Amino acid sequence: MPATTFDTHKFVRHLKDAGFEEKQAEPETATRHDLKELELPLKTDEQMLRGEMHAMEYRMTIKLGGMIAASVAVIAALVKLF
Repeated sequence: MPATTFDTHKFVRHLKDAGFEEKQAEPETATRHDLKELELPLKTDEQMLRGEMHAMEYRMTIKLGGMIAASVAVIAALVKLF
């Protein structure tokens, strides 16, 4: 896949010509430090979501087991009646 180049200076000039202020037109690039700052909260959120998903899976398993037991009981009762 060929590399695509992007002329940021040209784009900034285009934005300024369109009426954007200097501060709005200049791009802010993320540094390694910025990315590291975001990494810990994302990992914390991921762990929280995994815990919630595990709890939901457990509740669904219990409910499914209850429905299967109720179905077996109903079928057993119907077999006895007929």
